[in-house]
Amino acid sequence: MHPFPHEYVVHATLHSSNATTLSKANLPELRSAPPEEFGGPGDQWSPEGLLTAAVADCFALNFGAIAAASKFEWKSLGAITTGKLDRHEGKMRFVRFDTRATLTVSSSANADRAKMLLEKAEATCPISNSLNCERHLQIDIRISE
Repeated sequence: MHPFPHEYVVHATLHSSNATTLSKANLPELRSAPPEEFGGPGDQWSPEGLLTAAVADCFALNFGAIAAASKFEWKSLGAITTGKLDRHEGKMRFVRFDTRATLTVSSSANADRAKMLLEKAEATCPISNSLNCERHLQIDIRISE
């Protein structure tokens, strides 16, 4: 890992069509538009969807790193994150993120350890730790041969 602080630079270009092109060095461009809830087309990523995706992605990648460092073997992880945007104290903001994690492990895996690693992944995620809202994690551990 590189020493802190880390910086991430993204360029946003708004087009007259009310769509945005997001770009970052060495990455493919990403189109973004307002979500349907704000009168957008609903067929592209939106800032709200990208933030929710960042919470889910950070959780999953964080778990992978923690499991590897802990030498914990697992088969698959599915994470579904729901972000709730609402009015709070006169401002629109995300007030809650719920993540449902389904971890598949072999029958020899320690389910309590798996649960602890999932909870650690959620608690140490830098994306969700940067947000001022409630966070909830629901865990489902499945055994597979």
